Amino acid sequence: MIRLSRRQFLAATSAAACATPVSVPSASAATSDSRSPYRGKLCFFSKPLPHMDWRRLAQNVKRMGFDGVDLTVRKGGHVNPERAAEDLPRAVAVIREEGLEVPMITTALVSADDPTARPILSTAGKLGIPFFKAGYYLYDFVDVRQELQKAGEQFRGLVELAKQCGIQAGYHNHWEYIGAALWDVANFIEPLDPKWAGYYLDTCHAVAEGGVGAWKTATHLVASRLKMVAVKDVRWEKTSQGWEARTCPLGEGRVDWKYSFGVLAQHGFQGPISLHVEYFESEGPTPAEKEGEVLAAGQRDLEFLKARLAEAYKSSDR
Repeated sequence: MIRLSRRQFLAATSAAACATPVSVPSASAATSDSRSPYRGKLCFFSKPLPHMDWRRLAQNVKRMGFDGVDLTVRKGGHVNPERAAEDLPRAVAVIREEGLEVPMITTALVSADDPTARPILSTAGKLGIPFFKAGYYLYDFVDVRQELQKAGEQFRGLVELAKQCGIQAGYHNHWEYIGAALWDVANFIEPLDPKWAGYYLDTCHAVAEGGVGAWKTATHLVASRLKMVAVKDVRWEKTSQGWEARTCPLGEGRVDWKYSFGVLAQHGFQGPISLHVEYFESEGPTPAEKEGEVLAAGQRDLEFLKARLAEAYKSSDR
């Protein structure tokens, strides 16, 4: 892992802000007075509908009004990672037949040494899928510097493999994992080629980890080299175990959508946005009833998302 002094880190982040990643224009290409409409792909994250086959998943996602599917390619997902070479092309073909796109896949990959890494990434690259979400690294809280260094080395190797396969990596900030606050992973992401490695910003987790205002700093930190954006909301609830962060319907939590999407619009972000409906994690009365709740929630959240994007990006023909 490259260890950066404060001066070197500032220089690296400054250089990254001036670079032009494949997925977004440079920060200087847009201003608050010259924002173009958002024309990226609005995707439904397939995780909350694990029992739907590819055809039924695509049909329901299209019916809700989405442009594409953020497809899970991991254990328990819609594509088994051990069968990615055989099943991912079949899944993507079915989804495309229904008139949708697959702009990104969600994986659990953390290392190029994973035997499923090359089959997943090379297959996705051949299918023309632009982006993938990597897996998560954990802090053991024994020596956080060494733990961060190890994560950086693994991610760098994974990005190199992804580059060979022609697919771009987005690092997802998620509470309780390395990168939750984004500043820690910036140390090993910023030196990497922005064409192949960037951030997968999660508005919900940024706010949960960022408290009152640090989430704003994190949003600006990653805005110039964003690959994808995950959308969900969060609120704090008092339980018998104490205060806990809980996901909730869009607009009912702590995420400041006007500010968050305003930053994306200023930076001309046009990458895929993945809507996560994760507040039905508890067991529903029946699988069919739970699916119905998820679909209704997804359609409701999508309308909220479209309205906030139209406001932030000034205009939209969606």
